[in-house]
Order: sequence, then structure tokens, then C-alpha cells
Amino acid sequence: MLRTLRKAEYFEINTLFFLQAAAMGCWYVPLGMILDANGYHALKPYAFATTALAAFVSPLIFGAMADRHASPVRVLRGLAVGTALAMTLASLAIQFHRPVWLVLALIQAHALGMAPMWSISSTIVFARLADAKMEFGPVRALGTLGWMAGCWLVSALAADTSTLAGYCGVGLWLLLAGFTHFLPELETPKSVADLTWHERLGLDALTLLKKPEHRVVFITAALFAVPLAAFYPYATTNLQQTGLTRTSAWMTLGQVSELIAMFSLGALLLRWRIKWIFALGLGFGVLRFAFSALGGKFWLPAGVFLHGFSFVFFYITAQIYLEQRVETAWRARAQALMSLMNTGVGSLIGYLGCGWWFGACTRPAGTNWMVFWGGLSAAVAVAAIYFLIRHPGQRPSRHSLRQK
Repeated sequence: MLRTLRKAEYFEINTLFFLQAAAMGCWYVPLGMILDANGYHALKPYAFATTALAAFVSPLIFGAMADRHASPVRVLRGLAVGTALAMTLASLAIQFHRPVWLVLALIQAHALGMAPMWSISSTIVFARLADAKMEFGPVRALGTLGWMAGCWLVSALAADTSTLAGYCGVGLWLLLAGFTHFLPELETPKSVADLTWHERLGLDALTLLKKPEHRVVFITAALFAVPLAAFYPYATTNLQQTGLTRTSAWMTLGQVSELIAMFSLGALLLRWRIKWIFALGLGFGVLRFAFSALGGKFWLPAGVFLHGFSFVFFYITAQIYLEQRVETAWRARAQALMSLMNTGVGSLIGYLGCGWWFGACTRPAGTNWMVFWGGLSAAVAVAAIYFLIRHPGQRPSRHSLRQK
């Protein structure tokens, strides 16, 4: 019989995800509108691309640190404090209309601290679960509620276009840093004295790509992230132009479906081959952009709503897949590599590419949203076709596959 976590343990890991997601939601969702309102419209694709640039370096370095040198809890605490400081400086720079290069540099500093957060906190949570397939979905759902709470807080304060949203995030990051003092330290493997710089930087995680099944999942994660990068920078603009104000609150429709998906994921993992759960997420990705392309006050929110299904059934399933199929000593680096492929490779191409695509679809009379979202739907379809052709479709194993 599987061990059941004590209520106190559930409270700790649920609160960890809730606070982290709330802090991220306060900043990431309204950022595009904040930049527009303060005269930094041209900076928007580059500001969002900072998270992608950070993902090339930060998750692997801090993932390797959490695997080999320091407890993941201590690493997370330091990152939360550093992220709060960077967010404070970035918010001040935007508020007082500092030079573009300074604003972008401070947003980049913030991104470097934030990028490894999910992979490290997931490592902390997975270490305390008896059965990740059944338990991770409901626990991760508290992160979704936290993201929604952060967005609702911003809209409740009428801060969708204000740097007040950033200051709310600062308070939440500091609260998270304080909360980590109540989390038990995880045992960290002793550091090996003769590690190469390649290993210290976490680049040895790239050996995971040698296994074909892993490689297809990582590559598809990057391909899927390209069109998904358009969601937060441009969906808020489209919602506002459609007459749906309080955009941060409207964007939480995606988290409603995310909650539904989280609580159904465990049952699907027991009944379906993991290949078809990944495919389900990609299918929802095609539909969500197709609905957005139809536009209007019904179809546009409907497209936002489907975001949660596409995200959970692909990316949360990918996290559980890595937990089940990668050796324990490699798991933090495996999660970090997923962050690199998703928020690094895919999102960098996506933010810059979608910025170009938005410009191509915009004329003096306005943006052709049908063409914009329709093109992104086609891009997800390409990722889905690649995945269905190349993934072997094996049933998930109860035992971890040892990394060679």
C-alpha cells in the first residue's frame, strides 16, 4: 500500500507551489500590458525573450548545484531573494522610465533568478511523493491556484498596466523565501572533487538526448513552445481590443481548465499510454489557437480556456515522465534540461518569431488576428505530426530507466 503523505507535508509542498506560482503570475501575465502602458511597446518581444535566454544557462547550472552541491531547498531560497531584488529594480526602472537598455537588463536579471524555479521546486516535491503519477497532479494544482490568485490580485488592484503588479510579486517572492525555512532539507549527494566544468555547468544532462524516446519528448517540448510563446504577450492585447478589460483575470480561464486537467491526469496515466496523453495536449494546442482565430467575445476566451488542457497534458506529463524514467541522481538536471528546451530553445525562437509574425499580421488599420492565431495553430499541428511519427509509444514503466 502506497505511503500517504501527512497533512503537514501536503500543506508544505502545496504552499511551496502556491506562493511560487502567485509571484510569477503577478509579473508574467501583465508584463506586456505594463510595457505598452509605459512606452516600451517595441521592447515586448525582447522582454519576454529574456526568460528564454535565462533558460539556456540558469536551470542547468542551478539544477547541477541542487544535484551535487547544495540542498535544493537552500538553492530555491537564494533564488527567491535574488529574484525579488531584481523584480524591485525592474519595476522601479519601468515606473521612472529609465533607458530601454537598463529596463531590459534588469528584466533579464529577474529572468535568470526565476528560470530554474519550477525545475528545482518540482525536484523538492517529487522527493516527498510516494507515487508521482497519482499525487503530483493534485499537488501541482495548487500552483495553478497560486497563478490565478496572483492574476486576480493584480486585476483587483486595477494594476494590469501598472508596476504595482511587480511590487506585489516582490512581496510574494520574499514570503516564499521565508517559507523555505520551514521545509526539511533534502539529502544532497556529496560533491565530487574532480568534476569537469562541463559537469559543474550541468551540460552532462545533454546525454539524456541519446535515448530516442527521451529525445523526441525534449524536441517536441521545444517545438510546442514556439507558438505557445505568443500567448501571454499577445492574448492580453487581443482581449483588450475585443472589449474584455481586466485582462489578467480573463487570462485565468486557462488555469480553470488546468485545474480540471490536473485532477484527471492521474487516472489518464493509469489507463492510457503516455504517448497518447502527450498527443492529447498537442491536440488541445491546435484547437486553442484555432478558437482564438475565430475571435469575438466567445471564441477568444474559449481559446484561452483550452490553454490549461494543452499545458498540463503535455508539459506536466513530461515532468512526471522524467521522474519515472530517469535515474534519481539525474532528475534535477533532467527537469532543468526540459526547462532549457521549453523555456529556452523553444521560447526564444517563439518570442522573437512570434514578434515578427505579429508585425507581419499588423497593418495601420489593425492586426489580422485570424491569420495570426491561425498560423500558430498550424505550427502546433506540425509539432504534433513530428511527435506522432517519431515517438515509439511504449507503456510507462513503474521502474526508472537508468541513465547510461
